[in-house]
Amino acid sequence: MNDLTKNRIRKIDYFLFAWIMKLAYSNYHRPKYTYQWNYKMIFRYVILQKILRFNGGINWPVHFTSLIVGSKNITKGFMCDPGDTPGCYIQGINGIHFGSNIEMGAGVRIISSNHQEDDYSISKKTNPIYIGNNVWLGSNAIILPEVTIGDNVVIGAGSVVTKNIPSNSIAVGNPCRVIKHKKPYNVEISSIILNRKYEQFR
Repeated sequence: MNDLTKNRIRKIDYFLFAWIMKLAYSNYHRPKYTYQWNYKMIFRYVILQKILRFNGGINWPVHFTSLIVGSKNITKGFMCDPGDTPGCYIQGINGIHFGSNIEMGAGVRIISSNHQEDDYSISKKTNPIYIGNNVWLGSNAIILPEVTIGDNVVIGAGSVVTKNIPSNSIAVGNPCRVIKHKKPYNVEISSIILNRKYEQFR
């Protein structure tokens, strides 16, 4: 299949099925034609999430094996759907602020609140977690409370992030530490044509 044919088929897929994705998810912002096929997204997410009610109250696609807690305290940009990969646990009790263009591997854990040491039924009140733009969280990475991760950052698989990670960094390990400078991100994400209007950048 050549590129022209594929582009035509993608446009047909968009016109036939994108309305279902828009209806199902009010906070779903992805490239208009070049992301996943809409008909596949319907089978992979909409049926399980909106009909069978796995993470049914979340207004972006979440994999049925992932769990989102405290979603009302989670904000996110575009090209970012926390928990859309298998086996993730996103706990937003104290708040999580995601930027745009964030990729997560399977099994990522983001935990915004711990328990009080003298009463495990009470969650500690702490500052939210902040994750910038153009961030890649490798599989099974763990992000702990009050952490800030800057823009243009890669967190290695299996890392445990206990302290802030500056922008333009590649960081790995337990505890996670910066091992090298990261080159600028190659794509100007604000110029990407999205499947629906995103007010912050449009």
